[in-house]
Amino acid sequence: MSVIMKGTDVAKSMKEELARQAKSLKERGIIPCLSVIRVGARPDDLAYERGARKRMETTGIECRVTELPEDVSQEAFEQTFSRINEDMSVHGILLLRPLPKTLDEEPVRAMIDPLKDVDGMSPVNIAKVFSGDDTGFAPCTAEAVMEMLRYYGIDPQGRKATVLGRSMVVGRPLSMLLMKKNATVTVCHTRTDNLALECRNGQILAAAAGKAGLVTGDLVCEGAVVVDVGINVDSEGNLCGDVDFESVKRKASYISPVPGGVGSVTSSVLAKHVLISAGLR
Repeated sequence: MSVIMKGTDVAKSMKEELARQAKSLKERGIIPCLSVIRVGARPDDLAYERGARKRMETTGIECRVTELPEDVSQEAFEQTFSRINEDMSVHGILLLRPLPKTLDEEPVRAMIDPLKDVDGMSPVNIAKVFSGDDTGFAPCTAEAVMEMLRYYGIDPQGRKATVLGRSMVVGRPLSMLLMKKNATVTVCHTRTDNLALECRNGQILAAAAGKAGLVTGDLVCEGAVVVDVGINVDSEGNLCGDVDFESVKRKASYISPVPGGVGSVTSSVLAKHVLISAGLR
């Protein structure tokens, strides 16, 4: 029988320490603050924003939201971002992505203060993650996977880990974080030849390809740890992951669900990064 890795349990385990850190900062006269920048009102952006605001509130972090119209000009977008980036009372910036196709995020990726880049979009932080430098902020979702493994006592050291997905938001940085913990990592994607064989080789399998139900029971080895990072909507409009939960749970030793898995931990990692940034000011 698989152990279901519940993100809510991981988040609860982090909550007390995060609240303690926030209180300590306030006693020093520092009010930790996250600024969320949202362009338009996509339902998934609004859902993530609600989760982030709730986590900041329960932790003791101020959360400000700047909403821009979907048709905002590149110039106005960059001016707004620059103003928030230069605001000394802001310790972390979360830009909800993807942006509308009319906007180019590269100028703000280059512009953002690496200390305020709490979701790992700055080239500086990405470079630090890839070089194993702990002073860089990794993307929150990638780090949330590591928090989940830590909470459930799963040590990647010496294990074969397969990361299914190669994005800069999850797949690639997660592979670096796993290697830093001495896992032997294989990175796959939807165009990998003999994908089933590569996935079955993973004692730890992290699915982040963005394709609903891609990982079925025949892609998983007996006793594997399966972490589902996918966020998709099925034909009935329900939220689902990249893993076919019912078929995979029969073989996995540990498995995370969607919803209720990694996504529940991501906002706690975000809060953790904001507090670290505030403490460095």
